[in-house]
Amino acid sequence: MKALLLIDIQNDYFPGGNCELTDPVQAGRLAAVALAWFRQAGLPVIHVQHANTSPGATYLLPGTFGGDIHELVAPMPGEPVIIKHAPNSFYQTDLLDVIRQLDVTELVVAGMMTHMCVDTTVRAAKDHQLPATLLHDACATKNLTFNGVTIPAAQVQAAFIASLQGMFAQVVATGDFIAG
Repeated sequence: MKALLLIDIQNDYFPGGNCELTDPVQAGRLAAVALAWFRQAGLPVIHVQHANTSPGATYLLPGTFGGDIHELVAPMPGEPVIIKHAPNSFYQTDLLDVIRQLDVTELVVAGMMTHMCVDTTVRAAKDHQLPATLLHDACATKNLTFNGVTIPAAQVQAAFIASLQGMFAQVVATGDFIAG
């Protein structure tokens, strides 16, 4: 059975947040489309919420508005919310136990940030022998800088999605996934 895994779609990544991404509203809206489809189909939905407890952390802080899951994809009663403190949604969480309890055999993934928690979690899913479908347009990232060079978010997104496609995930647009 498929389950939707929504990773870290939290307020701090949206406009005015402490770690604003590029086009988070569009990605959030598409994640909400997938969420509505899963709910209507009666399929499981699992939310992941990052609680940043690192010393000096400035975003996704526990107990803050910025750390809350965004209203576009707010959990409904009965939908599990996995709290994590590291990029890998499986690391030191009960995500794998929840997946097993729900008899999930495949994950459909959307979330934020593509280059960090989405990438790490999709790769970890393969380690747990869980096939993944990545809804690439329901994910968002930001510009990165290395060695004095800024890499635009669109290139970061393309590079990370391309590296996941095939070996780690089937990559599709949200509309194509829903169309079947």
